Amino acid sequence: MSSIQLKIENNIAYITLNRPEVFNSFNREMALQLQDIFDDCKTNDDVRAIVLTGKGKAFCAGQDLKEVTSPEHNPGFKKILEEHYNPIVLKIRHIEKPIIAAVNGVAAGAGANIALACDIVLAHEKASFIQAFSLIGLIPDSGGTFFLPRLIGFQKASALAMLGEKIPAQEAEKLGMVYKVIPDEVFQEEVQKTAIKLANMPTKALGFIKQLLNQSLTNNLESQLDLESKLQIEAAQTDDYAEGVSAFIEKRKPVFKGK
Repeated sequence: MSSIQLKIENNIAYITLNRPEVFNSFNREMALQLQDIFDDCKTNDDVRAIVLTGKGKAFCAGQDLKEVTSPEHNPGFKKILEEHYNPIVLKIRHIEKPIIAAVNGVAAGAGANIALACDIVLAHEKASFIQAFSLIGLIPDSGGTFFLPRLIGFQKASALAMLGEKIPAQEAEKLGMVYKVIPDEVFQEEVQKTAIKLANMPTKALGFIKQLLNQSLTNNLESQLDLESKLQIEAAQTDDYAEGVSAFIEKRKPVFKGK
């Protein structure tokens, strides 16, 4: 059985972490497979939005600790970070298409931070987030120390990273960690509805927005304004911009093609 399931439908790639027996924790096989899928989604013109979720009760419990304690199969933390998690986080941020993290259950350790690296986080009402690293003598990785303080502030991020407290979805929403909490009975429907909306929007413009938000994390104001100007000029040259303006003038719904 594949450790990841992939379905492409209506210009949406649904990626499901598929190791429910271990709460979708990562081993080397799953980490490398996810990278390959992201690479395919990046270049596949039929994919205009991506949904990342987990099979069963968990989104992702982070690293499979059996792998790192195995005398025969332990890749070591250097390889795990440099070949597994760091490339995954970078691919999430560099794919110029919107990525939804549909957090269906617990998101712990690297699993939590991979979710936070996505563009939009939709959380099931029973989902939870935990920076579990300090509880076993480790430090947050997978971009946790980068994204978390920017999402919720330095003080809260410091406390969650050090104390390793589990944060329920509702509190995560209040903190600004996730975009929206969705009730159980409509979770799949709302995730699909959001993904369909994104897949039918101007894909290049969404990619430019993603570029700008990435750069805003390190740019000064002058550099950011320059980049906005550059990308706005590029956006104005796309077919989708022409369609959007025509539809507005003609008072009709635009039909964007991601070009």
